[in-house]
Amino acid sequence: MIPTSATTTTKDSGTLELPAPTAWPLVLAFGTTLAFAGLVTSESVSVLGGVLVIAGAVGWFRNVLPHEAHESVPVMPEEPAIATTRRDVARLEVADQPKRAWLPLETYPVSAGIKGGLAGSVVMAALAMLYGLISGNGIWYPVNLLVAGFFPGAVNATTVQIAEFRVSALLLAIPVHLITSLLVGLLYGVMLPMFPRRPIFLGGLIAPIMWSGLLYTTLDIINPVMNERIDWLWFVLSQVGFGVVAGLVVSRQERIRTYQGLPFAVRAGIEAPGVMREKDKE
Repeated sequence: MIPTSATTTTKDSGTLELPAPTAWPLVLAFGTTLAFAGLVTSESVSVLGGVLVIAGAVGWFRNVLPHEAHESVPVMPEEPAIATTRRDVARLEVADQPKRAWLPLETYPVSAGIKGGLAGSVVMAALAMLYGLISGNGIWYPVNLLVAGFFPGAVNATTVQIAEFRVSALLLAIPVHLITSLLVGLLYGVMLPMFPRRPIFLGGLIAPIMWSGLLYTTLDIINPVMNERIDWLWFVLSQVGFGVVAGLVVSRQERIRTYQGLPFAVRAGIEAPGVMREKDKE
């Protein structure tokens, strides 16, 4: 039952030599169990166990000494039949294509983000000035409030003082507003191709709300004066107006295909024979 040597194959006779099965190891194990069980039960149990241990050891040793006992088992070779239900093998031609496409396959050029950012900045500035007129503080109030954090004296300034026209505040507010709008417009040019079905919903509602929520938690650090005096309803409306216009402008631009399917040498501008098209001899 327990093999004691490696198997041997006789090719001529077509049989396999295996160790002969024996029950003596089980007798030895059972006798050992009884011998130890007698220590807590009865001496007779231990005596019986000792007899079985001696008998099992002698019987087992006689099967392996001086030569190991074997028995011949006939070998019946059988070739496994390999079968499949598929009629043919489908092969994919991926030599000239990328193994895995990175989305989006098409994107907007940088000019689309710049146009969208500029158009959105005009609408947002118009809504901010409209808020100044409706609130009675004047059109320069939102302009000065945008850059109030850059002037230390604005912390203790009154609403009338902030609403006054200042050339320095205007010259600072224009680049701050334009740079921020251009960066967001470029971000729209990257995001909108990933959501081609609902570009206006993403650019005109989801993104402005997320942007407003981010500013709500950090404006106290960026611009404390603006954080104390801002009207969040008009701020969100101006952000939505920016998002709708920027999303419309960007989504109407013509997309260009990405270069993910081209080899690295082509994308890097390296002239590699066999990869890039050969130049005209002229």
